[in-house]
Amino acid sequence: MSDAAPSVESVTAVVNYTCAAEIRDLRIRDDLFDVLGADYHTLARIDAPGQTTQFAFSTDSRETRIELGNAGSPRGIGSFVLLGIEHILTGWDHLLFLLGLLLRGGGWLSLVKIITAFTIAHSMTLALAVLDIVTLPDRLVEAVIALSIAFVAAENIFMRQVVARRWVVSFVFGLVHGFGFSSALRELGLRTHGLLLALFGFNLGVEIGQGLVVAVALPALYLLRGTPWEPSVVKSSSLAILLFGLVLFVERAFL
Repeated sequence: MSDAAPSVESVTAVVNYTCAAEIRDLRIRDDLFDVLGADYHTLARIDAPGQTTQFAFSTDSRETRIELGNAGSPRGIGSFVLLGIEHILTGWDHLLFLLGLLLRGGGWLSLVKIITAFTIAHSMTLALAVLDIVTLPDRLVEAVIALSIAFVAAENIFMRQVVARRWVVSFVFGLVHGFGFSSALRELGLRTHGLLLALFGFNLGVEIGQGLVVAVALPALYLLRGTPWEPSVVKSSSLAILLFGLVLFVERAFL
C-alpha cells in the first residue's frame, strides 16, 4: 500500500500463501521500489495462526524476518520509526510551517513552548485519526495545512506582536497537521494491538525527524537574533513561505 496522500493512489492487496511443509522462519522481501520509485511504500500486515506482524517496507528496509509460532517475536516497530523520520523529513509543508513558526519565535522559552505545543497537538490527532476515533477528509486536511503555512508567514510579515500567542497558533494548526501525518498509517488495517505499536513507532520517528530539523534551525536562528539583517531575512523568508503556502492552498483546495 503506497504512502497515502490526496494526489497519490493507494492500493490494498490481500495475498494468501499456503505451504505443505511447516514454516518456522519466514523471510519477506519487497523490491517494488525498483519499479515504482523511492516514493513508493509498502505497509504490510502479515497474519499467521495466533500471530500478527506488521512492517513498513522502504528502500532502506526491504526485507523482514518473522519467526512463526513465536508470539514474542519483534513486530517491525523499527521500520515504522524509519517511516516516521522519512515522512517528516520529506514533508516540506510540515517543515515550512514549523520554520515559519520559529522565524519569529522569540527567546528560548518561547521556542520550547512552540515546539512542545506542536508536538502535543499533532501527536493527539495522529492517534485519534489512526485509531479511527476522529477522521477528516484528506482534501480538507491538506488544504488547511497549506493555509496554516500561509497564515504563520503572513503573521511574520504583517503582525508586530506574535510571540506571546505563537504557541497557541502552533497548537491549533498542529492538530490539523496530525491528521496529515495519519495518512501514512490509517489505511493499513492493523489489529488494535499491532496498530498501537506501529503508531508509537511512527510517532517516535516523526519526533526524531522533527528534532533533527529543529537542531539545525535553532542555532542558525539564534545567531540571526539581534543582527542588523534579521528583519530583512525574516521578511524575505516569510514572503517566500507565504507564496508557497498560497499556491499550495489553491492547488489542494480547487485543482
